[in-house]
Amino acid sequence: MEENILKVFALSTARYFDQVAAGGAILGTPYLRAEGELVALDYAAIIGISGAYHGGVYYTAPHAKLEKLLPIIGEVTPDSQLCADLIGEIANSIAGNAREHLGAGFMISPPFVLTGRSGDVQTPKGTPCYVLPVTWNGHVSRVLVTIESVERGGT
Repeated sequence: MEENILKVFALSTARYFDQVAAGGAILGTPYLRAEGELVALDYAAIIGISGAYHGGVYYTAPHAKLEKLLPIIGEVTPDSQLCADLIGEIANSIAGNAREHLGAGFMISPPFVLTGRSGDVQTPKGTPCYVLPVTWNGHVSRVLVTIESVERGGT
């Protein structure tokens, strides 16, 4: 994966928190996910990527972080369904922001939401998965990026 793609996702993630929560997101250093490393938190949303790129973008966060974000967007009574809706919205926003930089050939699917820690986030075998830690209001979440450019020989 190209380094500039990781930068696009870092900027896209920061932009989400800037727009929705008046900033405050601290982005950690992206790293290559180790085989077998558990990264899933209470909620996860997966966005499939197709077109000029192939792969997926994942956002995973703890319940407590989502509960803190919900009142900021006007939901005064947070519950698990609203948390599930929010995780999908965040993933979609991050991928949509990235699409602005990567062009119309960066096609995104609707989010697929997983709740609970029944398993871990599964990424395509043979495609590197980069993890971008995101801390906001003392809560850590993660953006996972596993994307290859079709032009550069990705699958």
